Amino acid sequence: MQMLSRFLAILAITIATPLTALAADFKEPEGDVLLTITHGGNDSQTIELDLAGLEALGLTTIKTSTIWTEGVQVFDGVELATLTKALEITSGTISAVALNDYAVEIPVSDAVEGGPILAIRRNSVPMSVRDKGPVWVIYPYDSSAKYRTEVVYSRSIWQLARIEFME
Repeated sequence: MQMLSRFLAILAITIATPLTALAADFKEPEGDVLLTITHGGNDSQTIELDLAGLEALGLTTIKTSTIWTEGVQVFDGVELATLTKALEITSGTISAVALNDYAVEIPVSDAVEGGPILAIRRNSVPMSVRDKGPVWVIYPYDSSAKYRTEVVYSRSIWQLARIEFME
């Protein structure tokens, strides 16, 4: 019975706090926090990332037009797939919340290589709040018709401040 109790306790800790060990892998922010990441649940864990923390994850470039800008733009940011892989998130939903508390849900299944990024620069310039920054979810709209739908456009949240991974 003791062995079963120990197993259940370890299992509960593992399930309830999947970001605990991973949070130590992220550098403490020294600058302004651009993005706060949490994993849902009663024992949620939080990771705060500044510009350097986001850049440390590795940046990818997407060249695409958008319905909100003129012509092809160059966006640099962290692939959503890179972030979910770093956090060992493989399923569920991402609740993405903007600075003004506007929120959208993005399925973790959207986080594929060559898919959406958490853009932090547009045309090599950090994005201000006025310019839809500091973080904007950008899909490679020009790469496939599947990224040019109302559903995908609705997931392209700008002024992103927080994301929460939910089961």
